[in-house]
Amino acid sequence: MLTVYVPRGTTLEPHPIAAGEEVPEAAVWLDLTNPTVEEDKLVEQRVGVAVPTREEMQEIEISSRLYVENGARYMTATLMSHSDTATPATTPVSFILAGQRLVTVRYDEPRPFAMTRHKLARFCPGNVSGRTVMMELLDAVIDRNADILERVGAEVDQVSRKVFDQRRSRGGSSRVYQGILFTLGRKGDLCSKVRESLVSIGRVVLFLAQDDEETRWPKEMRAQLKTMQRDTQSLSDHTTYLTNNITFLLDATLGLVSIEQNNIIKLFSVVAVVLMPPTLVASIYGMNFEHMPELKTVYGYPIALVAMVVSAIVPYMFFKWKKWL
Repeated sequence: MLTVYVPRGTTLEPHPIAAGEEVPEAAVWLDLTNPTVEEDKLVEQRVGVAVPTREEMQEIEISSRLYVENGARYMTATLMSHSDTATPATTPVSFILAGQRLVTVRYDEPRPFAMTRHKLARFCPGNVSGRTVMMELLDAVIDRNADILERVGAEVDQVSRKVFDQRRSRGGSSRVYQGILFTLGRKGDLCSKVRESLVSIGRVVLFLAQDDEETRWPKEMRAQLKTMQRDTQSLSDHTTYLTNNITFLLDATLGLVSIEQNNIIKLFSVVAVVLMPPTLVASIYGMNFEHMPELKTVYGYPIALVAMVVSAIVPYMFFKWKKWL
């Protein structure tokens, strides 16, 4: 789908382009979402740039992601998507700055795009251009990553309190520990994806800042680029802190599980040792006496069967009550 954005006063209005329709001359932002071959050709003819394919966008070499071709600047970044769901993912997004126009190519719906659309639909500068939209998108991406890290930090703090809860120190539940490990694993995976996105965005910001002499960014945009560089660096450092904290909690949880298992095994060993002497005596002398009153009891056999069942059920219920099983 191809959507172009045209300035109207102090707003940026979206215009979906149908098949065979021309791109307005005043469009400053051309957004390609899961583009077709016809839409790629239309953008290439109107803007004069080559639209990268999905395979080209997934290249990991820096030279394949950040380059200049025919006066246009090509930048491919990895953005977070579906971060609020149980299956967060990353997706490559290409930004192409050609003159005063911005072309974006994506195959998913990262939240920063919706945030930027809503912001520019409410208000945008009168001299809005592709550079302005590019700066708004980068700022929204960094803000979104910061929000994700804040949420992860709060959830990790909750897990930390649950791990070191004194009320559970004398006996935990395997389901509780399983839930903790599952949560920490998900947060660790989310942090790794955020780190990947921040590193990618940091490279894009650095590429734009180093390209300042040729593009001649306005003074306020140069200052904004420097601020973005500091933000991405600080967020990367915070991601490292969260990752280390998650690793510590994983080790602590596994250590607590090992301690609890060792205590249970120790108890079983003590019980086995305590019962060994009676078992030895019974093995040697059991049933070897001439006078045994129980042998003449009419209900002795059923009573023995019931006693065996009870002796098996009582320890099992006791272990369940102590949450050892």
